[in-house]
Amino acid sequence: MRARGPHPLPLFLATVQAVCGVDRARLARVLAGLARYQQAPPPPPRAPLPEVARVGGVALRAAAPAGRPLLLVPSLINSPDVLDLGPGQSLVAHLAGAGFRPLLIDWGPQPEALGLAGLVAERLVPLARQLGGAVPVLGYCLGGTLALAAARHGIASRVALLAAPWRFGGYGDQGRAALAQWWAGAAPLARPLGAVPMDLVQPAFWALDPAGLVAKYERLADAAPEAIAGFARLEDWANGGAPISLAAAADLAALFAGGADGLGDGPLPALPVLDVVALADRIVPAAAALSRPGDPGRLDIAGGHVGMVVGRRAQPLLWEPLAAWLAD
Repeated sequence: MRARGPHPLPLFLATVQAVCGVDRARLARVLAGLARYQQAPPPPPRAPLPEVARVGGVALRAAAPAGRPLLLVPSLINSPDVLDLGPGQSLVAHLAGAGFRPLLIDWGPQPEALGLAGLVAERLVPLARQLGGAVPVLGYCLGGTLALAAARHGIASRVALLAAPWRFGGYGDQGRAALAQWWAGAAPLARPLGAVPMDLVQPAFWALDPAGLVAKYERLADAAPEAIAGFARLEDWANGGAPISLAAAADLAALFAGGADGLGDGPLPALPVLDVVALADRIVPAAAALSRPGDPGRLDIAGGHVGMVVGRRAQPLLWEPLAAWLAD
């Protein structure tokens, strides 16, 4: 049995040591938090949502039997579970309760040899066209980047972006250099595999925010016992997930290296766009969003990349205004 994450553990520990430096007391607190996570009981398994369509290795799963169709595009990285994490932490359930029929893209357990443009044109667009017409589309993280690119094909009536990168120059020189260094180390290991497993993807996130990585485990050392289960559920999601294709990873690395705007060519379609930006996001900084501060259609949230979706204040800050905008 594979031990609970984070993976790769030696690199995680090296990151912790680099951040803590000579502060041995802080190092001890971080390791105590790590032990509490690793010793927490695993959450009960959840049955996958029913599959209603498939193109290649990518499936479309329905979260409700009826309602107004709403296409949800999660990130390629990690599973789509963060949008339906569990009772009280499910954006999908909230949208179903608001009268929608959420239809969730599941990228599958094994990556296909497609780059980002191929995933849009050969998987996402054909699945969306099976819905019978343009529908509202919601994209989270890199899923938002793919969703907005797919909207050029006429599949969307409106697009909501949640923490979605579009202006890759917004990562800044330091962030882009850290990601370039990550890819330089990960690519030689991934090429013989033909894919990039999560053990190689996780260090990219750690490189963007090593201090935040250490701080969340330090806080866990003194967290209330009832907080451990929620942390473990979310961290299991973050440390899990299927590999991504070598082609898609290379495309993503090229976007960061080039610092250009968007994915694909041509102007974006003239349709309503809601760009939700988490102001404390270290994975997709606000400067990387499609919109600029003060732009119409922008919703700033005081939260982080994942907390904006599943945090304690996610319902009033995101779920409710998002459902209202999608229904407009």
